[in-house]
Amino acid sequence: MTVLNRLYASSGNEIIIETLQINIGDDIHYLCKGYEDITAMTEAGDTVTFTACAIDIALPARNSDGTQDLQFAISNIDGEVSTAIRNALDKLSSATLKYRNYISTDLTAPASTPYTLAVKSGSWTALQVQIKAGYMNILDTAWPRYRYTLPYYPGLRYIS
Repeated sequence: MTVLNRLYASSGNEIIIETLQINIGDDIHYLCKGYEDITAMTEAGDTVTFTACAIDIALPARNSDGTQDLQFAISNIDGEVSTAIRNALDKLSSATLKYRNYISTDLTAPASTPYTLAVKSGSWTALQVQIKAGYMNILDTAWPRYRYTLPYYPGLRYIS
């Protein structure tokens, strides 16, 4: 049994540290849930410092409804987060989020495979910022992707 599975099932001396990497264009924000900043290695081997903040993360549900979204709320006391989120919502095409979790005794690599998600929507108040990020919604996509329609294939009109 791995340490991560044991921590999910019961407890131990270790704790699970949840982190977010928010990419907004060229800006990158590293955040972690808790009271102390941590310095950890990413899966690519880069050493980064995650800034501690009041953050609440709801992981995507493991179901078959096609909308698996990660939602999180961050404290907005200093206003820095709302400014970054406002920029992210203006640039949704270039805003991504990476969720990683670490075990407190081993910060050399994430404890499980990171989630990489696209920022979909968000809102903010004076006290908190709420963001929704997710995978591509497969239920709202057409198949086949390329449609054979009359403007492009006029001969289809004569097929019975």
